[in-house]
Amino acid sequence: MGNQRECGVLLPISSLPSKYGIGCFSKSAYEFVDQLKAAGQGCWQILPLGPTSYGDSPYQSFSTFAGNPYFISLEDLIEEGVLTEKECDAVDFGSREDDVDYEKIYKGRYKLLRKAYERSDISKNPDFVRFQQEQAHWLGDYALFMAVKDRFEGIPWTEWAEDIRLRWNNALDYYRKELYFEIEFQEYMQFKFYKQWAKLKAYANRRGIRIIGDIPIYVAMDSADTWANPGLFKLDENNEPTQVAGCPPDGFSATGQLWGNPLYRWDVHKNTGFEWWIKRLAHCFNMYDVVRIDHFRGFDEYYAIPYGDKDAKRGWWEKGPGMDLFRTVSYRLGHKDIIAEDLGFMTDSVKRLVEESGYPNMKVIEFAFDERDTGNASDYLPHNYTNNCVVYTGTHDNETLLGWYGDITPEERHMVREYLWNFHDDEKGICRNMIRLVMGSVAGRCIIPIQDYLQLDNSARINQPSTLGTNWKWRLKEGQFSKELQKEMLTLATRFGRKNWTPDPLEEKME
Repeated sequence: MGNQRECGVLLPISSLPSKYGIGCFSKSAYEFVDQLKAAGQGCWQILPLGPTSYGDSPYQSFSTFAGNPYFISLEDLIEEGVLTEKECDAVDFGSREDDVDYEKIYKGRYKLLRKAYERSDISKNPDFVRFQQEQAHWLGDYALFMAVKDRFEGIPWTEWAEDIRLRWNNALDYYRKELYFEIEFQEYMQFKFYKQWAKLKAYANRRGIRIIGDIPIYVAMDSADTWANPGLFKLDENNEPTQVAGCPPDGFSATGQLWGNPLYRWDVHKNTGFEWWIKRLAHCFNMYDVVRIDHFRGFDEYYAIPYGDKDAKRGWWEKGPGMDLFRTVSYRLGHKDIIAEDLGFMTDSVKRLVEESGYPNMKVIEFAFDERDTGNASDYLPHNYTNNCVVYTGTHDNETLLGWYGDITPEERHMVREYLWNFHDDEKGICRNMIRLVMGSVAGRCIIPIQDYLQLDNSARINQPSTLGTNWKWRLKEGQFSKELQKEMLTLATRFGRKNWTPDPLEEKME
């Protein structure tokens, strides 16, 4: 990361303003990049871009390589002439501009994308053929997986007919023929997704804005990754998991957390020179400038829970691959910009792994004022930071700053005021003060969710872990990221030596 200081904003693609129900790679994404530049920001952090399943979480995706078709800009397809504005306007995507209605989008968007595909004559497009070849290591399996899944009305692949569940050759051949156009449709959506994303990323990079992507350490059980590579995971001869991922019981949860993702057979990965991981990370670095790896501690040791258990109580710790993996990554891919998400309880061995990797780790200011904490809180107080870390007011899993300040105990609020030496401001003033505090810290990078700059309460929260039905829905409204706010952010970024100084190609032309 070097010693340069920078700052940026956390905002998922789905939260962008847009005309058709969910943020996507349309004109408002480019406008958001312009707004970030005007606000002096140098980074835009997003959430995983994979296709989401039940529950809409970007952390439970059908593929670690594929992109979410919801993010394909329909406006672009109208411009291309494969859809009409009338067709898009006729679809009900939900009525609220600050919210995503996933059910309506699921029903409406795929129909439109299917029309676009049928009019595209895509098989004759040389760029498409090249895309199929370049992405062959995942694309064919993913497209077949999604097509078969549709055929079986969306049930998890673990419940498919045995021949295709276990990938017998005759079954693979049969479905590839039988579902030819469904498979090509899936590949078409990936082609469009990647083309549009590459264009948006290039635009951001030209304006000096780097994209920080995010990958979950685990893949979903119901994913093309697990189905196509069962040997890389702890599955039995029927491809049923033997153990799954989670977290042990702690002060926050008496039964622990049961995530249910399949666990890696690290010995097999090691024997192949971590080939699957190298492909996965190389793919990420094609898509993003910086990659945040979620649940970094799982590489040091991971918690294994017997499959079929109802909670995490009977689990145990196992050793992960540790530095072996990251040495292989830097040997195969060169020096890469990775952020280690090391939040939560830190053992000495995790701390050592983070130090040895050299990756910057994460600091969240909301965690610094926790009465229940047993000694980690001081790690999150700015006077203890080093340059090699990334500081956040909160992440997509936390309350907004304003919501958090209202929810903590009076004693904790007093701790905050005492640390800021501010006994006179109201809640919003305190939150502004906290943003100033992290911007002024020695951390090399400072990332702040747009909701905190906008001083929004918890109704603008992105995710409340372990709850279903209300998450991943919040959206920014047109005009909310105002010129005034951009000016304030620019002043802050400049004052604390974090401004994006990239000369603007557009402004140079005008001179």
